[in-house]
Parts: sequence; C-alpha cells; structure tokens
Amino acid sequence: MLPSVSERFHLTLPGNLAREPVIYTLGERFGLVTNIRRAGIEEDSGWVILEVDGPGPAISEALAWLEERGVHIDRIEG
Repeated sequence: MLPSVSERFHLTLPGNLAREPVIYTLGERFGLVTNIRRAGIEEDSGWVILEVDGPGPAISEALAWLEERGVHIDRIEG
C-alpha cells in the first residue's frame, strides 16, 4: 500500500463543470479523501480550495483528469 500524502489546491472550474459533482468524482474514482475548505460557485464558473489526501500517484491521476476537463489547478504550498 502506498503512503498517503495531503495536498491543497485552488481549482477554477469552467462554467460547464460548475454544476457537476467533480469533487465527489475525485473521491470515488481515484480513492481520495477530499475536504472543501472554501468555494464559490456561479452560473458560469466556480472555484474551490480543496484538500486532497491519498496516495501520490492517485492524486497525480486525479489532477490530470481535472485538467483534461478544463479545470485550472494551482497548488497551494504550506
């Protein structure tokens, strides 16, 4: 079993994803524990400060999946 890591990200969602269960899908599809720290959702866009816990490779796969869908990702250090 791979060691678990914890990382924090600022995600900017395009309008077409603002109403989809993107965070839920991260947890289910990639076996991650997600924690929404802050968020703002509008009709045409949204943003989320998200903590993610899980194996490093699963987090990398989840980030690639998000980018394929047009999510802008900024890693939050610290």
